[in-house]
Amino acid sequence: MQTYRLGKTGPEVSAIGLGCMGMSGMYGPSDRAESIATIHAALDAGINLLDTGDFYGMGHNEMLIGEALKGRRREDAVISVKFGGLRDPFGGWSGIDARPVAVKNFLSYTLQRLGVDYIDIYRPARLDPSVPIEDTVGAIADMVKAGYVRHIGLSEVGADTIRRAAAVAPIVDLQIEYSLISRGIEEKILPTTRELGISITAYGVLSRGLISGHWQKGQGETAGDFRAYSPRFQEGNIEQNLALVEKLREIAQAKSVSVAQIAIAWVAAKGKDIVPIIGARRRDRLTEALGSRAVDLSPEDFAIIERAVPRDAAAGGRYPEHMLQHMDSEK
Repeated sequence: MQTYRLGKTGPEVSAIGLGCMGMSGMYGPSDRAESIATIHAALDAGINLLDTGDFYGMGHNEMLIGEALKGRRREDAVISVKFGGLRDPFGGWSGIDARPVAVKNFLSYTLQRLGVDYIDIYRPARLDPSVPIEDTVGAIADMVKAGYVRHIGLSEVGADTIRRAAAVAPIVDLQIEYSLISRGIEEKILPTTRELGISITAYGVLSRGLISGHWQKGQGETAGDFRAYSPRFQEGNIEQNLALVEKLREIAQAKSVSVAQIAIAWVAAKGKDIVPIIGARRRDRLTEALGSRAVDLSPEDFAIIERAVPRDAAAGGRYPEHMLQHMDSEK
């Protein structure tokens, strides 16, 4: 597995990372044994970047990863953790808390759930509008000095916030959605990260399964599945978006690869500073994603793909409007 350094000072990570969120809900039920087997298969294939959040399944995801890592060398995994997302007992969202005192509190619980002595990359899940980013990053920097965190990352923040954060301490990566149908970072955010030497860890490269080539209208109606209210999956939007997938399917078939492999390869080929995070919950989906590493896209291929799926071709926003209004990356 090819590796890249995150940012100027970050860890060496595999060219593909494994996003573990779906193993703890958000997309309906998952199988615990299969989830752990998928993490093991990823590590065995050379994937070392494991991404989670302390609010994924209200701690379930961290405990799952901790279980999967038992018996493995700690240094074989680069663990990336998002913090600050507040949940209620019903699974609802209550906001973001990125106060310095909260940073240290969340970190303490995360270390315990994962069963590790340090976190490789620690990042606020979103910008807390009531806390200056300088204060949040400064608190994480204190934990770096104390040895509990190795590197600092950001998530879903805009160019101005990135600059302010980078002025406080080295930032190794920005985690943000990036795919063929979610290309908003290209205008301001990506030029800023490249200017500052900050990598992108791109989640949603298959748009929550929408452009995987496996999605069909009518899926995702299980209780607790985010896609049940995600705009791009709703009646009136899903038809247009699946039509884009069929155009991708024609391109994929011409190259004897899958739709998912084309979509992942497109993101990966956008630069060595961009690492796709694949949200595979099963070993077969992981194997398919790994196959994207063998997909070679020529300049002509890029032109064909981007004619088939123009930048603003998707119908519906990537999150419901009320959520987008509170995302710094959308401002």
